[in-house]
Amino acid sequence: MSIFVDKKTRLLVQGITGNEGLFHAQQMLEYGTKVVAGVTPGKGGEWVLGDKVPVFDSCRAAVDATGANVTVIFVPSRGASDAMFEAADAGIPLIVCITEGVPVQDMMRVREYLDQKQVRLLGPKLPRIVNPRETKVGIIPNNIAIPGNVGVVSRSGTLTYEVLYALKQKNLGVTTCVGIGGDPINGTNFIDCLEPVRS
Repeated sequence: MSIFVDKKTRLLVQGITGNEGLFHAQQMLEYGTKVVAGVTPGKGGEWVLGDKVPVFDSCRAAVDATGANVTVIFVPSRGASDAMFEAADAGIPLIVCITEGVPVQDMMRVREYLDQKQVRLLGPKLPRIVNPRETKVGIIPNNIAIPGNVGVVSRSGTLTYEVLYALKQKNLGVTTCVGIGGDPINGTNFIDCLEPVRS
């Protein structure tokens, strides 16, 4: 099974100064994820999360300054497609889009563009990835998974949590858990996740 994130992941959070972006960036940081930058146009030069994470005006500036290699998008649906285009143009190879309700026509254009640039997309609509005790990207609770031998792939957030919790109760852990998102047009499917590739 593919391992998309690990200790080498350097995470950029697009929309980091919004309520959702800030809250989940803090959770990811507490988990041990290397959150190296945030992007909010017009707020470049600020710092968030106790001055631990710099904010940039663009993905390109953030990548150039920090070497970010994964992004997670907490941008409203009207701007999410532009955020995905911007991340791809900045050379980020893995995009995780949390946003729900991205218009299907927008996603068709995004998917075609990302495929041409060979950029992997998880989402949109609440995807998540966790590699226990190494890193997590997205909205999965910090204490729900333990390391082990089981790989989990799901479209449903609630069922993902149920499976991880049931495995933990039986002292069975996971190598990785990938929520691929639930929108009609998404970037990565079940079969893609089963390829034995590391990040």
